[in-house]
Amino acid sequence: MILRFPLPLHLHLHLNQLSVPNSLSPKRFITPHIFSHHPPLRSLHRTVPVLRVSSSYPAGLDETDIELGRLLSLLPEEMRRRVSEHPEVQMLIEVVMDLGRKPLARFPSGDFVISEYPITVEDIQYATAQVGDFAVDNRAGISRTLHRISAIRNRKGTIIGLTCRVGRAISGSAKLLQDLVQDGSSLLLIGPPGVGKTTIIREIARMLANDYNKRVMIVDTSNEIGGDGDIPHAGIGTARRMQVPNSDMQHKVLIEAVENHMPQVIVIDEIGTKLEAMAASTIAQRGIQLVATAHGITIENLISNPSLEMLVGGIQSVTLGDEEASRRGVQKTVLERKGPSTFSCAVEIISKTQLRIHRSLEATVDAILSGRLPNVEVRKMKSQEQEEILQKGPVINSPLENGGEIMLEDAPERADVQTRQDESPLMLPIDMLEDSWEHRLPLRLFCYGNAQ
Repeated sequence: MILRFPLPLHLHLHLNQLSVPNSLSPKRFITPHIFSHHPPLRSLHRTVPVLRVSSSYPAGLDETDIELGRLLSLLPEEMRRRVSEHPEVQMLIEVVMDLGRKPLARFPSGDFVISEYPITVEDIQYATAQVGDFAVDNRAGISRTLHRISAIRNRKGTIIGLTCRVGRAISGSAKLLQDLVQDGSSLLLIGPPGVGKTTIIREIARMLANDYNKRVMIVDTSNEIGGDGDIPHAGIGTARRMQVPNSDMQHKVLIEAVENHMPQVIVIDEIGTKLEAMAASTIAQRGIQLVATAHGITIENLISNPSLEMLVGGIQSVTLGDEEASRRGVQKTVLERKGPSTFSCAVEIISKTQLRIHRSLEATVDAILSGRLPNVEVRKMKSQEQEEILQKGPVINSPLENGGEIMLEDAPERADVQTRQDESPLMLPIDMLEDSWEHRLPLRLFCYGNAQ
C-alpha cells in the first residue's frame, strides 16, 4: 500500500499478509460496521509483525523536496494539500499557526490562507509531537533538516502558536563574497530578519571547509546553520559544529571552541549581546578568521547599539581643543572609534541578490563618525541560475538630502575603467565621472536611512 503525500514525497508501507487465527472470536459493536478480535491470554506472548515501515524515497527525488515534505508533514492533510498546490510552493517562507485563527502560508507574493477552519489545540499538539524538544528560546527543529519551529506560549507555558520557518541550503548563495572569503577576511553580515543571512553564512562555512580546506568550527546557538539533531546537515560540508545548550552560554562556547579545537575559522550566527561581542573581539585578537551575522540594516545601526558597538571598534566621546576643532571645522565634542574593529569587512544585505560591501570596516566607521560618506561597493547577481557578478563596481555617494546613494550600473566596456572580476573595483572620483561616464550610464537611486 502506498500513501501519496503532497509534493513528490512517498512513504512506502509494506503490509504483511496477516490471517486472523481461528482462536480469535469476532465481536460486533453497537455500530454494525466495527468488529474486534479478542485473543486468548496465552497467545499474547507471541509478537506478530503487522506493519513494516520504510523511509526510502524514489530515486532522483530532490533533497530539498524531501526536507520540505518533512516540514509539511507537521500540518493536517487538508493544509498540506493547499500548500502543495500553491504555484510558489518551492519558495515557501513559513507557515503560521495560531490557536483560534486561520493558518497562513507565507510566500514571496504574500500570505495565503490554507484552511477556512481556525487552528485547534489538536492541530498544535499534532505538530509539536513530531518535532524535537523546545529549548529555552522556544525554538525546535526537525532532525537532519534546516527548518526552524518557533513556539508562542501563554502565561501558563502552554503552546498556543507555531511559526514553521523553512530552511534551505542554497549552493552558490555566497558567490558574490567568494573573493573576500578566499583572502581570509573576517566578515560581518548585517541585515534584517528574513533577508538570508543564515543561508549565506552556511554556504560560507561550506566553502571554507570544502573548497579552501580550512578548519571551520560553527557555534550553532539555535541549530539553524547545521540543522537539528546530533548529525549536522550536509549543507555545511565538512565544517564541524558545536551546539549551544542555552543561548546565554554562547559567549562561553565561543571561547571553548577556540581553546579546545584549534579552528582556523569560527562561524557565528546572530551576535546579539555585549558578552558575545566581547568574546568575538577576543577571538579576533588571536588571529582567527571570524564570520558572523548581526541584526540591523546598516552599519549605523551597530554604531548606535551599545551592545554591539564593540564589533566596530567601540565608540567614545572626545573633547577637542579650540584650535583642533577649528581646524577640523567641527564642534569641540566629537565621536571617535575607540579601537580596532573585530571584523575587517562588513556586508549589508540589501536583498537576496544584492549586497553592499564595506571592504574596510574601520574606514567606514571613521567616515560616518566624522560626517563623511564612506566608499562602498554594490554587487548584484543576475539570477539564481546564473551565478555570476553583474556588477562589481563603485558606488559614488552623493550628499542627498535623504541620505540616498547613486549606483553606477551596467558600465560600458572601456579599457580605462573596466576591471576584471578578480581585481578590486576602481573607485572613480566625481570629476572623472563627468568626463568619462556622462550620458552613458543609467542611474538608479537607492534611498535608505536618515541624513547624518
